[in-house]
Amino acid sequence: MVSRALRTSLRASQEDTPVTMVVGARQTGKSTLVTSFVEGDQRGGGVYLTFDDPTLVAAVRADPVGFVDELSGTVIMDEVQRVPEVFLPLKAEVDRDRRPGRFLLTGSSNPLFIPDVAEALAGRMEVLTLWPFSAAELNGSDGFRLAELLLDAEAQPFTAPLNQESLVESIVAGGFPEAVARTDSDRRSRWFSSYLTTILERDVRSTADIARLEQLPSVLSSIALRARGPLNKSIISQDLGIPNTSVDRYLTLLERVFLVRRLPAWHHRLGPRLVKAPKLLICDSGLLCHLLRLDGKRLLADRTSLGLALESVVGMELVKSVDLAAGDLSLMHYRTSKGKEIDFVLEAGDGRVAAIEVKASKSVGAADFRSFDLLRETVGDRFIRGVVFYAGDRVVPFGEHLEAWPISALWGPR
Repeated sequence: MVSRALRTSLRASQEDTPVTMVVGARQTGKSTLVTSFVEGDQRGGGVYLTFDDPTLVAAVRADPVGFVDELSGTVIMDEVQRVPEVFLPLKAEVDRDRRPGRFLLTGSSNPLFIPDVAEALAGRMEVLTLWPFSAAELNGSDGFRLAELLLDAEAQPFTAPLNQESLVESIVAGGFPEAVARTDSDRRSRWFSSYLTTILERDVRSTADIARLEQLPSVLSSIALRARGPLNKSIISQDLGIPNTSVDRYLTLLERVFLVRRLPAWHHRLGPRLVKAPKLLICDSGLLCHLLRLDGKRLLADRTSLGLALESVVGMELVKSVDLAAGDLSLMHYRTSKGKEIDFVLEAGDGRVAAIEVKASKSVGAADFRSFDLLRETVGDRFIRGVVFYAGDRVVPFGEHLEAWPISALWGPR
């Protein structure tokens, strides 16, 4: 079994927080993680309850207070978003007994989008996000912290020889455990199709009153196609023939079930005029390739498609790393009103900034680093480094605080 980096955060939360909730898209391994954690690390094991069971759901809805009153020991509640009625009784129970590690919840839909739920367990619950496998986890380097490495001026990445065919295969496979396990491309594509259908029918339909769910895959594909630039809801609206208000609702739903991750725009009151629109990332490169019908052969032949996919890979690796970071880190994108842009900007709570660009080429030149100039001028000494990830094999310096890093740096130490 692949070791998950989130395990460390989960253990820490169980030591000092009454309720821990692990959220993330379906089939990322949430149930496997929490059950193995309780069996392996908690005294006496725990009680496992899944709300994919309609009988159990009916019992909770009939008497949520009585249901919670009967629970004892460490309790795992799987897919708890199906029974939001349980959250207020949980609040009352935690207020009565605040021992840490009592309740371990999982959810395929983010409960914090529901104001009553967020308010009920504020200060009582820690929410952790489990994304599909990271490149480091698949490499056996679950302790690797990419974002923290980028924000350390003295640190250097681990690198390995890069085989183009292996690289594109890893991009197409993505990080969902079931998709990674399927080596046949047709069978993997079938899994992604079934997965999207399941998300629509089980998670989106149960949490939203939207009549035309069949439009969601088209919205998702439109986001995937434009993942390299800031969100433009008007273009999506025009392409799909749906009103802007519907686009807003669809985007909220896709975020809520963790298929899309929103990155805000970096801003600075003393800096240039900046575009404020967010940037959207598809949660997994394999899913992105499925949506855009990209296979390994096309990625090898089409540098534009490879660039789009690589940017998705790096972006989600940064997202996963930021979510695991010990300090206060933020991931954003940067674009000025005149069109200058940087793919990703990392900012630490103490003001340190790292800028990241992604190139699909096997070589880079000085021109590839010019996008960092304006940001570097704006933040001054807070600029720690500018890194261009590329499809080469070596770390190459390009001046003070500027380096080209191979994509293999994402994998961490072997």
